[in-house]
This record gives sequence, structure tokens and C-alpha cells, in this order.
Amino acid sequence: MVLASSVVIRPAMEQDLEGIVSLNRAALPENYLPEFFENLLRVYGEYFLTAEIEGRLVGYVMCRVELGMQQTGSFGIIKKGHIVSLAVDKGQRRQGIGRALVEEVMNRMRAAGLKECFLEVRVTNEPAIKLYENLGFKVHRRVTNYYSDGTDGFIMSISL
Repeated sequence: MVLASSVVIRPAMEQDLEGIVSLNRAALPENYLPEFFENLLRVYGEYFLTAEIEGRLVGYVMCRVELGMQQTGSFGIIKKGHIVSLAVDKGQRRQGIGRALVEEVMNRMRAAGLKECFLEVRVTNEPAIKLYENLGFKVHRRVTNYYSDGTDGFIMSISL
């Protein structure tokens, strides 16, 4: 997928992991061990995408597939996509890169027959909440002290 300002969305590769981990550390308060990124790339590579401008990593979305109760629509156990982490370089925000990453990964989830996509977001992260709401996600519940610093989190989901 290619966006207007020469942004290219593509599947992440092993050689991207060092840059992805660095971007995660610089852009987000939630950080994971490099092995966590490696595992998700190995197991769920089709749902781990990067955004580049002129060959430079400017964003990523990292997801996995889970079985769980449906939060949208009817009841039952379903296969659903979990957006584990989304990050865009601070200097490249508000240009549609995060939106493009989420849209592309949801298209891949839909094509694979997943029924729902969900994520967690800090209740204080208003730009991210607005992005997800504009994409059609709904807040399903608030989880007290979800994050390690005591911040509450919203669970948001969308039917695919």
C-alpha cells in the first residue's frame, strides 16, 4: 500500500526489528522485550506491518490472533485480531500513517475471516482514541489501573 506523501506500508521483516524496538521505546510508554517483537513477527507476521518514507521506518502496527468472547454483535467464542502495539514517529504524526497501518491490518484480518478487532488504549491518549473512533472502534469498557503506572485503559473493538 502506498500513501500520498511517499509512505509505503509493507509487512515487517526480521531486519526491521531493531528499528521497530527503537521506535517503540521512543514513541510509547509501554515497551516490550525484543523477544516479544520477534515472536509476534514469527507467529503473526501477516499482521505485523511497517510504514516507511524513502526507506526510513516511521511506524508499525503489531498484532496477534486470539480466541475470545465477541464484544460486538452476538455472543460466542470467535477468532479476533488484537492490535498489541501501534506507533508512529513523533515527527511524522497527524499525516494518516497510523490510520493507514490500522486500515491495512484490519483488511488482512477481514480477508482471513477474523470477526472482530480489539485493542487497549490509555484513557489519557486522546489522539489515539479519536483515531480509533474515526475508524469505527467503540469503547467497550474501562479497566482500572490497566497500565503499569496506574493509568486506566479503554478496551475498544470493532466488528470486521
